[in-house]
Amino acid sequence: MKIKPTTQKQQNKKITIPTVSGVDLFCGVGGLTHGLKKSGITIRAGIDLDTSCKYAYETNNNAKFICANITEVTGQQIIEYWKDDEVKLLVGCAPCQPFSSHANKLKGSKQGDKWNLLNEFSRLIKETTPDIISMENVPNLSNKQIFKDFVFQLENNGYRVNYKNVYCPDYGIPQKRRRLVLLASRFGIIDLIPPTHKKNNYKTVREAIGHLEPLGNGERSKSDVLHFTTKLTAINLKRIKSSLPNGTWEDWDKSLWLDCHKKETGKTYKAVYGRMSWDEPAPTITTQFYNYGTGRFGHPEQDRALTIREASILQSFPAKYKFVDKNNDVLLTQTGTHIGNAVPVNLGLAIGKSIIKHLKGKNNG
Repeated sequence: MKIKPTTQKQQNKKITIPTVSGVDLFCGVGGLTHGLKKSGITIRAGIDLDTSCKYAYETNNNAKFICANITEVTGQQIIEYWKDDEVKLLVGCAPCQPFSSHANKLKGSKQGDKWNLLNEFSRLIKETTPDIISMENVPNLSNKQIFKDFVFQLENNGYRVNYKNVYCPDYGIPQKRRRLVLLASRFGIIDLIPPTHKKNNYKTVREAIGHLEPLGNGERSKSDVLHFTTKLTAINLKRIKSSLPNGTWEDWDKSLWLDCHKKETGKTYKAVYGRMSWDEPAPTITTQFYNYGTGRFGHPEQDRALTIREASILQSFPAKYKFVDKNNDVLLTQTGTHIGNAVPVNLGLAIGKSIIKHLKGKNNG
């Protein structure tokens, strides 16, 4: 749709923009959708192959969850969720494992069909011709030919494209995650809004989760079913008690070292079995944040790993976000995957605000 510039008479009035309606590809439990909705954008549907995401997505976002393989989704299915008088938005975060730095260590591995999911995103753009597009992924993707081809196709189809690598604390996310954010528009140049935070006021682990109920090793909260800890083995309990915030396993007595720590190759993985620091953002939340041995996921002072609720808040989900139906059991591995793979909500909010700002600028001539 065309955005008409305002007349001189209208310039003294409040700038209004058309309704922006979107569809979220690879939506998961709704991190990107929730952030966009917080910015004022309407997201009517999310598409994902994992049906276990349906409850969280629909319950928290008032949007329809479509369980489908993206390779089988047609443009017409997406167009049904747009109206003629609206700015049409298509967003998504294709599963990032094929493009991660970890995957690159697996020589020759292309993670199966996941390498082609960005091409499927491109296909759906051609079939639907949205007005605005946003794509979020791991920074390493920007070096890949598949991404360069994606950008070329957008530009070849009349979009102005802008992308940058984002440090999440710059946008109020209490986590040292780095992400690639692409924005593309048919209306002209579109930029991500400037950072909302600087190093001296980054949101810290303390600010994010310091108020939560303290828990011991293996304990559960009585008020929040997602605030519970996995029980550490006796040896790991000794290890975490010997761990310092932002320290390494080198701080332990050598009797606690693992065999891999005694090898030269093991010395490069100093964050595993580590504690976070209260007074800075958390490390990147992965899908196994609940496992003390998989990263720096030890609580800053309590002798345990993170809980599901803590990890979700560090991903900037609201504290009351519902991930599991109260009538169902909490499946730790499944819910951990949902949270670790999610787009941080506040990054979605920044993307949404960028789109709104872009449209206001165009509507103001």
